[in-house]
Amino acid sequence: MAQAPATPKLKRLALRAAASLAPSLAERLSPAPSEQAALALRAAARGRPRPRAEKVIFLVPLVGPHHVGDWQAVTERLQQTVESFRRQDGAWQAVICCQERPPLPDDPRISWLPFYDPTPGNDKWRKLAALCDHLAAESRGPAYVMSFDADDLLRDGTVSEMLERQEAGYLVETGYVMDHATGDVALAGPRRLTKPLRKPFWKLCGSCTALLHDPELPESAAFLREMTAHEHRMFPYLAGLAGRGLSALRRPSVLYVLNHGENFGARRGRVGFKTRFVQRFPVDPKDWEAARKQFPEP
Repeated sequence: MAQAPATPKLKRLALRAAASLAPSLAERLSPAPSEQAALALRAAARGRPRPRAEKVIFLVPLVGPHHVGDWQAVTERLQQTVESFRRQDGAWQAVICCQERPPLPDDPRISWLPFYDPTPGNDKWRKLAALCDHLAAESRGPAYVMSFDADDLLRDGTVSEMLERQEAGYLVETGYVMDHATGDVALAGPRRLTKPLRKPFWKLCGSCTALLHDPELPESAAFLREMTAHEHRMFPYLAGLAGRGLSALRRPSVLYVLNHGENFGARRGRVGFKTRFVQRFPVDPKDWEAARKQFPEP
């Protein structure tokens, strides 16, 4: 299972417009499987009261030991990610999917999902599909579901913000990007006239979207499975097409650490421009000094 290709932007506009009038119109435009799943969820949820989320579920695909040079470094990064969950106020669960069980704390909120698919090549999207298929076993009530990379960190208070606000979904528009090799930190966020080339966080990092999941609708888990088959830059579009418009979290809520040796992006040769981004858009040192205490030590 390879990563699903992005839909061209003009077709996205046409599908959005058609879906706002009638899903049947959008279905005539040859939607991709993810778009078909979005339209199906949109139709199934129409007229149905939006349920209240009871918790946040983090889906964490972890690279297998056979794909990395330093498995211990990978598991140490994962431990920091898990610690950022454990520091949260409010109900949450985390499911880690990998071929080999990593060291995990004795915490009933954290579980391991074994992954046995021997197909060669990048298996991140197959692991995400397995995690979405596993939701039925993890979620007996409405929840926010967030795919989360195993080396990113969640800011303190983010789970409680989601559960207090009860939006249809959340988008990390602002967040921090750290170059581990230099210790430099940048602030990713919406473009402004003074910084027209700055990128929003969700265009840089996959730990960027939490979507309301209603387990009483089979279309909900099916949509999450199809959505996470894409690169994260497709998430806001697909969520909107599904009728799950995303609201921005109020603070920079995720820390993305680059150049620590085992980044997924590095294995794809796609970290260079992010390193340059860190140098170009440094965070205000005073702001970072206050914010860094709300993350585990990266």
